[in-house]
Amino acid sequence: MRDKKFLLEKEKLISEIVEIAHLIYEKGFISAMDGNISARLGNGNILCTPTAVNKGDLKRSQIVEIDPDGNLTYGIYKPSTEIKLHLFIYSQREDINAIVHAHPPFATAFATAGLSLEGFVLPEVIVNLGKIPLAKYATPSTDEVALSVQPFVKNCDAFLLQNHGAVTLGKNLKDAYFKMEKLEHYATIVLLARVLGGEKTLTLDDVKKLSEISLKSYGKQIKI
Repeated sequence: MRDKKFLLEKEKLISEIVEIAHLIYEKGFISAMDGNISARLGNGNILCTPTAVNKGDLKRSQIVEIDPDGNLTYGIYKPSTEIKLHLFIYSQREDINAIVHAHPPFATAFATAGLSLEGFVLPEVIVNLGKIPLAKYATPSTDEVALSVQPFVKNCDAFLLQNHGAVTLGKNLKDAYFKMEKLEHYATIVLLARVLGGEKTLTLDDVKKLSEISLKSYGKQIKI
């Protein structure tokens, strides 16, 4: 019975990874072979997208499974070249079970300009994402990327990678995906606000009030 339950969980996560891969491609959050998605199984292993595969054409049979050390346990493809980043995040956050890494244009424009999105501007973003810091540039696919997010990983669910893209973390795959969608929408709004003279940030008292509401309604305290 336990094995059957595990297999059902695995099949469900594989379907969700494929669905979200198609979504981020259709929305223009990635192009060509970009982006990667992963989800943590109940046994601690990780399901992830393979390397060098267009996410818009991703198929269930292309998903791979690795153990927490990065060893392949299921599948015929190679795991994403960014899997080191995913494994590092999972090792630091027991509450995180899914990760989406993409290159959404507006959020990545901020990252490329060396700008974070840490300012407290929109209540919905504050409650859902909190601060959105900028991790210093690191060579993709290397241990440097994990080191670049180390200062933020325990307190942030979304961050920009300088000259690279964005990463969002979630309790499940849909949570991680919706955070990426929210991040890109927010980056678009902030950029438009700057065209109009600049966004107006909320006061510390405003943020504290939002934190109280968030804690009461969602059980989530905003990290200021």
